[in-house]
Amino acid sequence: MKRISVLIFTICLLVEMNAQQLPQITQYMNNNYAVNPAIAGMYDYYQVNTSIRNQWAGMNEGPRTSVISIYGKHSDNVGLGGTVYNDFTGPTSRIGGSVSYSYKIKLSKQINLSLALQGGFTQFKIIKDNLNVKDQDDPLMLGGNIVRTLPDATFGFNLSGEKWYLGAAIPQLLSTELKLMDNDFARIYDTTSQAGKLASHVYILGSYTYNINSRISLEPSFFLKSVEGVNSQIDIGIKAEYKDIVWTGLNYKINNDLSTMAALFGFMINDRFNIGYSLGLPTSESSLYYSGSHEFMLGIKLGN
Repeated sequence: MKRISVLIFTICLLVEMNAQQLPQITQYMNNNYAVNPAIAGMYDYYQVNTSIRNQWAGMNEGPRTSVISIYGKHSDNVGLGGTVYNDFTGPTSRIGGSVSYSYKIKLSKQINLSLALQGGFTQFKIIKDNLNVKDQDDPLMLGGNIVRTLPDATFGFNLSGEKWYLGAAIPQLLSTELKLMDNDFARIYDTTSQAGKLASHVYILGSYTYNINSRISLEPSFFLKSVEGVNSQIDIGIKAEYKDIVWTGLNYKINNDLSTMAALFGFMINDRFNIGYSLGLPTSESSLYYSGSHEFMLGIKLGN
C-alpha cells in the first residue's frame, strides 16, 4: 500500500507543480491557436494545424503528445475554432477536446482586440497495467484504471496589427481537482496533495514580422508560461522565411533545465501546406538520459 500511495502522491505532486500538465509544443509560431484561442479570428481563412511530439526520446515512457486544431474567421467580427489532443507520460494519459468563440473589436484602423472563451473537457487516466509494483494484490491495484473526466475552460485576449500580435490566455481556468483516490483512501491520506488540482496557467504570446526585402522575412517571438509554484518559463524564438517557400528558426528556453535550445525547419507547398520539424536539444547534463525531443507539424489552409 505504501509504495503505490507514494507513486500516486508523486504523480499528483508533478501535476500540482510543473510536469506535463498541459500539452507542450515547440512550433507555437505555426500553431498559435493551441496557445491562445483569441487568435482564431486574426486570419482571413480557416486552417488546420496538427503537431506530433515525442519528448525526451530515448527515455522510457517519455511524454508523447498529439494536437490537432482547426480555426479561422467565421465573419467580420467572429472567429471559431476547436482543438483535440492526447498526451501520454508513463502510466498516465490525458485526452481533451474544446471549442472556442472569439469576438473582434476594432480599436483603430490598424489595431484589433479579440476576446475569446473556450470550453471543453479533459480526461485524466492512470493505467494500472503500466504500474510496476511489488504487490499486485495491493487494494489500490484492484479494479480498473483510475479515470477522471472534468470540464475545462480557457479565457484569452489578443491585440493584433498588420505585422504583429500580442495576447494572453488562462487555460485550466476552472482549477478543478482530479480526486484520484476513493473517499475511503482519501480519509486516510492527505486529501489536499492527493486530490491533484489542475492549476490555472498564464500564457503570454507575441510575435512581429519584419520584411527584410520582398523575398526574406524575419519573425521574432516570445512565449511566457507561468503557473503558481514554479519559475516562469520563457521561450524566445526567431523564424526566417524565404519567398513563402522555406523557413527555419531557433527557439531558446529560459528556466528549462532539460532542454534550452530547439532548431526548427520547414517548407510550404503552393501557399497551402506547411510542413515543419523541430529538434529539442538536451542540455549537457540531461543528454545522458535522452537524445532530444522531436516534433512534426502539418498545417493546411482551407481557403483564402
